[in-house]
Amino acid sequence: LHAVLPMLLCVLAPVAGLGVDPSLLINVFKDFSPGADFKGVSQVQGFHDESRAYLFQGSSRSVRVPEETAQRMLQKLRGKSEFTVAVTLKQELLNSGVILSIHHAEQRFLELESSGQKSEVRLHFQAKGQQTHTEIFPYTLADNQWHKLSVAISASHVTLYVDCNRIYERVVSVPVMDIPEDTSLWIGQRNSAHGLFKGVMQDVQILVMPQGYITQCPDLNRTCPTCNDFHGLVQKIMELQDILAKTSSKLSLAEERMNGLDNCYCERTCSVKGVTYREDQAWTDGCKNCTCSNGTVQCETIVCPPLECPDGSVPAYVAGECCKNCQPMCLFTGQELVEGDRRAVHHPSGLCLLYEFKHLQLTVDFSVCPKGHDFCAEGNTCMEHSDCLNLEAGASCSCKEGFRPLRSDNAYCEDIDECAEGKHYCRENTMCVNTPGSFMCICHTGYIRIDDYSCTEHDECVSEQHNCDENALCFNTVGGHSCSCKPGYTGNGTICRALCDGLCLNGGSCVSPNTCMCTQGFTGKRCETDIDECSEGFVECDSRATCVNLPGWYHCECRDGYHDNGMFSANGESCEDIDECKAGRSTCANDTVCFNLDGGYDCRCPHGHNCTGDCIHDNKVKHNGQIWVLDNDRCSVCSCQMGQVMCRRMVCDCENPTVDLFCCPECDPRLSSQCLHQNGLLTYASGDTWTENCQQCQCLQGEVDCWPLSCPPADCDFTLVPEGECCAHCVSDPCQAHSVRNDITKTCEDEHGITRFSGSSWLKHGTECTLCQCKNGHICCSVDPMCL
Repeated sequence: LHAVLPMLLCVLAPVAGLGVDPSLLINVFKDFSPGADFKGVSQVQGFHDESRAYLFQGSSRSVRVPEETAQRMLQKLRGKSEFTVAVTLKQELLNSGVILSIHHAEQRFLELESSGQKSEVRLHFQAKGQQTHTEIFPYTLADNQWHKLSVAISASHVTLYVDCNRIYERVVSVPVMDIPEDTSLWIGQRNSAHGLFKGVMQDVQILVMPQGYITQCPDLNRTCPTCNDFHGLVQKIMELQDILAKTSSKLSLAEERMNGLDNCYCERTCSVKGVTYREDQAWTDGCKNCTCSNGTVQCETIVCPPLECPDGSVPAYVAGECCKNCQPMCLFTGQELVEGDRRAVHHPSGLCLLYEFKHLQLTVDFSVCPKGHDFCAEGNTCMEHSDCLNLEAGASCSCKEGFRPLRSDNAYCEDIDECAEGKHYCRENTMCVNTPGSFMCICHTGYIRIDDYSCTEHDECVSEQHNCDENALCFNTVGGHSCSCKPGYTGNGTICRALCDGLCLNGGSCVSPNTCMCTQGFTGKRCETDIDECSEGFVECDSRATCVNLPGWYHCECRDGYHDNGMFSANGESCEDIDECKAGRSTCANDTVCFNLDGGYDCRCPHGHNCTGDCIHDNKVKHNGQIWVLDNDRCSVCSCQMGQVMCRRMVCDCENPTVDLFCCPECDPRLSSQCLHQNGLLTYASGDTWTENCQQCQCLQGEVDCWPLSCPPADCDFTLVPEGECCAHCVSDPCQAHSVRNDITKTCEDEHGITRFSGSSWLKHGTECTLCQCKNGHICCSVDPMCL
């Protein structure tokens, strides 16, 4: 142990001295300076002063690395499956933008994106089959704070680090970096129109190594064991010493027992084909001379001496003997025949004549050659492990599978020892055992069989010591197991989600293959249809309100000329008339008198006056009958009618070639104006809207904009958002509520008699894991399972 201690003591290399081979580093801002030459980019103070930092702002910029520089950078990445993307950044609040994008046409080979709207980090890369794989990591980077971000990829393994903390580690498809020559490299955007990053970036790097994150966080590069590691090593050494002492004791006991056997004599015999042979006894087995030695049969192939035969005879095999003997010979059509040989000759007449050399005479059978004749049944020279084959003119021998011939006619064959010759397929934790004509893979003691060729310590699938999803199949492997999702489900096996054709829309969840469970307010096979509660008669609003259908719900909105009195009743009963005259909201000109009406007003001309009927709008006079477009909304048209201003949205006529596509996006037919749904399987035309993850999204000329879904007001103290829904519901039990409208006048008294204000929390006395809260005079306590 004392000899081991010095080996474990070492000194950590200085962090500042950490270097990277230049051939493995793509330092974007070192080789490319997007300063004054690029609109919307300026050099600013960074997280540190050791490298340049750039501020990306505005929506009219095109930061693309020049082609020659880009190709020099990308050459280091081509064909690699291990690399790290690292960047130090400060992203504007709620901004959604691309940090770095390497793409060719529609193929995204590598793209890193941060979505502030959805609080996600997205990694896009090219996988096998030219498929773009997207891995989404829920995390908020767009918070106007500095962060160190790195994504490390090693074949099918991806790890996300933020501020030197490992946040996610996943198994993904293997990236394919077969990057074409004319591939473009963009910084701070996907292209000139999409994915504009807003904020500051510094140290944008691609390192062709899986541990590239150590350039940001050198402390993660531990080349020496920590104190905890050292303690573990010492414990392991002590355990090994204990095992060594016990093993030595057992060996000593075994040695004593073996010494007691020295006075015994045990003769070991050999049993072959039912015959028992004693020690050193020899015998001939076909073409082998065998000996019984210490209970083991040892055989050697018989070596036949060279044979010189007199004229008229040739060497030939004789039944029952291994080596050739001189046999009388007959020449027939240039061929040497010995006793018993047959030859078939096809006559031009179509007959087949069968010649046979027998008793030193050549005989011929003038009948047609026998077809299907069983020569093997008449007697053959094929011995054990050799099969007799019927040919046209006689029998022939062929060694069985797993055997090889001992002589040229295949009559005698020997077993091939696949184990000794390395011709077996036995894998880990097995021992190859030769068998006649084949081999077996025997599991080592304590291991169980997986298949014919491999074994493992134990079956994790049968013992349920696996992490496969309930909708996955478990396959036991050497040293572990693998998981594969069942048909109809998708995922990596540890997590399997039901697969629905086209996926579920509007917040619906796929509960089983091709079955969507819709959130409240939606219906359809894919939850694609919003239930219009207004048109289907589910709602009856007050006469002073109108029903407005919204994605997933509705509400009764006060009509023009009315406003809510603060009671916010669901059916609009709380709507009351606005006195536009008193509130100064009328548009009557100075020559008329404003007269309030229920739900509106009237501009009346005093008796005896000649009134113009003009209107006052935005402190400007608009003449009676005048029509204009609002300065701050080019899509709204207003007119002055007898002192009253009437405004409406522009009517969209998609047949009109001069239609304003900004106001009428639904009239935009261009493919470039279409948008791809977040799931990557659906496309939307410009102007289309949909709901996704409690956000209402709209496609506008190729750009997707999403915002929080509008929810009906919940006029109560305690609210709860049910699972699978987006909007809060009122609940009566304060302990079930997710949100509380705290009233500081409603206090609680804890177990010590201390007064607690609503909204405060404390640990219950005598416990470490029970947290209590005061909710408007109600005490709610719960146990934190992560604390136990």
